[in-house]
Amino acid sequence: MALNLIVLGPPGAGKGTQAERFARSRGIPRISTGDILRDAVAAGTELGRKAKAIMDRGELLSDDVMIGIVRERLDRPDARGGFVLDGFPRTVAQAEALDAIMKGRDPLIVLNIPVPEAELVKRLASRLVCERCGTNALPESSACAKCGGRLVQRADDSHDVVRERLAVYERQSRPLVEYYRTRPTFRSINGAQTPDRVTEDFVAAIEAVGGASIGAPVRVEGPHGGHP
Repeated sequence: MALNLIVLGPPGAGKGTQAERFARSRGIPRISTGDILRDAVAAGTELGRKAKAIMDRGELLSDDVMIGIVRERLDRPDARGGFVLDGFPRTVAQAEALDAIMKGRDPLIVLNIPVPEAELVKRLASRLVCERCGTNALPESSACAKCGGRLVQRADDSHDVVRERLAVYERQSRPLVEYYRTRPTFRSINGAQTPDRVTEDFVAAIEAVGGASIGAPVRVEGPHGGHP
């Protein structure tokens, strides 16, 4: 069976860190819509320019755009044996489209990582990213660990935009929790913990819904400290 995983949670909850750690431990791709969009922005494509303007305002892209991006990515050979989706779905309409895409595949495991709003604002307002490649900075880093680029605050991480992003999440994305909550493969994890503790709960939740039997886990030396 393939291990097909969705990671839900508000901006700043640590979805990317946990998705990356788990994907590496199981040898499956972490599929981040953020990474796909950043590539388009860096390339200066029409989609990239439109996406940048929308994201800089703290708004979400249209369902049609996001669904098309994800459908194409999940059709690639490396995703047939499983994947970790980070940043999708963000609306119930996207979730319904994903269910249609997943017909004939193994079930989705859905993990939700809630974090109190005050903690999210603090995390996001202090977060730095690489100006060159967009990678999130490691704690206490003075340069990008991936490419050595200069670290800057994301345009959508200012206090005002952070609060708007959280308001958008509340309106459009939180209903996803209700959409998935009744499924036997849904679990919720306390995101207001250390990154390593969140990782432990993350793996335990997957094992609780049967993920432990899918593929042999590989020890991962993930980054320690910082936000999950």
